[in-house]
Amino acid sequence: MNRATEQVNSTLLEDISAVATHRDQVALGRLFDHYVPKIRSFCLSAQPGSTLMADDIAQEVIIRIWNKASTFNPNAASLNTWVFTIARNVRIDYLRKHGRHTSNIDPELLWNDVVDESIDLFRDAQQARDKTRIHAGLSYLPADQKQVLEKVYLEGKTHVEAATELGLPLGTIKSRVRLALHKLTIYIKR
Repeated sequence: MNRATEQVNSTLLEDISAVATHRDQVALGRLFDHYVPKIRSFCLSAQPGSTLMADDIAQEVIIRIWNKASTFNPNAASLNTWVFTIARNVRIDYLRKHGRHTSNIDPELLWNDVVDESIDLFRDAQQARDKTRIHAGLSYLPADQKQVLEKVYLEGKTHVEAATELGLPLGTIKSRVRLALHKLTIYIKR
C-alpha cells in the first residue's frame, strides 16, 4: 500500500470515528465524497442507465453510515468492507423492493466475503451465471458431442489429443466440437 493510500485510509478512519462519537457532519461529508462515487459506479456497472437507483442506494448508504457509525469495529473489518457490506445490503433491499429493476444476476453473487474494489463483481457474477448455464446445457447435448467438448474444453486437450484418446478421426472431433458449440450457444441464449 502506498503512502497516499495509507493517508486516505487513516483520514477515513478518523472521519468514521468523528461521526460515531461527535456526530461530525464535516467528517460525514468527507466519507460521502470518498464513497458515493464508488457506490454509484458499482450500481451503474451492474445496471447501466439506472442513475436513479444508484443515487437512491448511495444516499441510503450514507444515511446508514450516519446512523450506524458507532457499530464500526476496525478489528472486525476494514472500513471499505464495512461500507460495502452496507451497500450490498442496501442494493439487495432496493432490488427486492423495486422489482422493475430486475436482472437475471442474483445480487447475492455480486459480493464476496472480502470486498476488493479492484475486482469486477458484476463480471464475476455473469461468469458464475454463465458457468451454471453451460453445465446445464451440456446435459442436453448428445453423448458423443458432450464427450468431445469435455475433452477439449474441460480437460484442456487439443483436438489431436482428443482424437487420439477417443480413437476418432480429427475431422470428426472438429465437427462434433463445432456442432456442440452451436447447440450450446443456442441453449445459453434462450
